[in-house]
Amino acid sequence: MKILLVTRGSQGDIYPYLRLAKELAARSHAVTLNLPKAFEKYARDAGLNYTIQGQDDISGMMENELDTKELLDWTHRVIDNQFRELIPQLREHDILVASNTEFAAPSIAEYLEKPYIRTAYGPFIPSRVIPPPVFPWPRPHPVLRPALLWALLNGGLNLMVKKTLNRHRAALGMPPIRDQAKHAPEKSFNYLMYSPSLGSVDPEWPYKWAIGGYIFNDDMSYDENIYRNFTDFMEKDGKKTVFFTLGSCNANDHERFAEKLFAVCRTHGYKLVIGSGWCKLGSILPRHDDLFLLDSVLPHKLVFPRCSAIIHHGGIGTTHSAARSGRPQMIQPLFLDQWYWAEQTRKLGVGPGKIDMKRCGYAQFERKVLDLVNNENYAREAAALGEKIRGENGLENACKQIEAGA
Repeated sequence: MKILLVTRGSQGDIYPYLRLAKELAARSHAVTLNLPKAFEKYARDAGLNYTIQGQDDISGMMENELDTKELLDWTHRVIDNQFRELIPQLREHDILVASNTEFAAPSIAEYLEKPYIRTAYGPFIPSRVIPPPVFPWPRPHPVLRPALLWALLNGGLNLMVKKTLNRHRAALGMPPIRDQAKHAPEKSFNYLMYSPSLGSVDPEWPYKWAIGGYIFNDDMSYDENIYRNFTDFMEKDGKKTVFFTLGSCNANDHERFAEKLFAVCRTHGYKLVIGSGWCKLGSILPRHDDLFLLDSVLPHKLVFPRCSAIIHHGGIGTTHSAARSGRPQMIQPLFLDQWYWAEQTRKLGVGPGKIDMKRCGYAQFERKVLDLVNNENYAREAAALGEKIRGENGLENACKQIEAGA
């Protein structure tokens, strides 16, 4: 089978596709992976057949806050490029597998009459019981009910993309779409690429869908010297260790948050590991025997099980890796689906839910960190969830779904 894989986003969005592409190629399929320039090195190191997206600047998007006009302009350019690049590429393939952020993908697959599997890292299908996983209101609300929130999201989505999509559809001799939020799941097989033990589903969704689990990319290359330094730091004593990262994200208060966390750790005799990520988190902190700055990529599988608790931004990959490790976690959501994952971890009892670095004073912050590290209920529930997720096989399930077609 000739398979075209298309994805964009941050590390948690790209790493599963890298692993999926490698596994499908090992199963004797002809695979092409279309991805952002920022991740070319990983595709090249994995020996994959890949193409680079002509219009993408995910690292710049994550580092800077865009105003509405800039975001709209960027979205329109991306859609234009998707039609320009993906039509000739998909002609040479049997099936398209693309993330739900590829807004042109349903129209392109429809035009070429190719099967399309639309992947999503959250319940991105309109529902009457699950709120959109991109709003900071994931809990039940008497006014902001899920149906209303989906109507607001779908209206905004149509304003962003429908005119541009219909311009291209007209050029291809296709009828216009009335509602992209309905057209996308209706013209695809919706494959949910997150853990059924961690995320939620709506059995009443009126579209074709399945959930298969998150795909962990555990075979990425890493610096053995850095890993040795990390293990030496972890094994030098028996102190509890907190891990903190914002992954691919940035926040205005990230260094102040790191300083507060390090102060709490020093006061209570904890060690702190900071995953510096794209924003170089923790770089201004003074050197200390109980601080380890992880400024290079190490697979979460090697890091998280050694820690006592994990504080992070709530990205899909970090949330799932923390859950798989069986360690308690607390989330500082910054945007999009991170509020959803913060709420899911709270509901499952694997941590206290979210924390707001802008509004949380030191005393409250200290209490939350101590609760996260020492609460036996969190530890018990996190261990149970980790066992469930380690029993899932997201990679195998995704491959079987692709091989079965849409």
